[in-house]
Amino acid sequence: MPRLKRRYLHLKVQSEEPVSRKEITDAIWGTISRLYGEYGASQVNLAIIEYDEHVRYAIVRCKHTALKMVKASTAMITEINGKPAEVQVVKVSGTLKALRRKAVT
Repeated sequence: MPRLKRRYLHLKVQSEEPVSRKEITDAIWGTISRLYGEYGASQVNLAIIEYDEHVRYAIVRCKHTALKMVKASTAMITEINGKPAEVQVVKVSGTLKALRRKAVT
């Protein structure tokens, strides 16, 4: 069985009000489902590794084959829980160690 390759994304959340971990998770999953459907969402294997409400950054894990899907979905987020918001991909890496070393939070 082949090894599952993953990619880690450093995301910056920009909004006027603080956004909770659940809200950002729901927003990302919602846009993936709207763009790619249930089958596409199941192929992403998405997980929120870290989220800091105060600094407003998240570290997200996905399959390496679904990286473009996740990047497109995060770019489509215009509001989170009815509040205007934007999610930007700051950095992508193959390991958490490298992502934390390279990304400035």
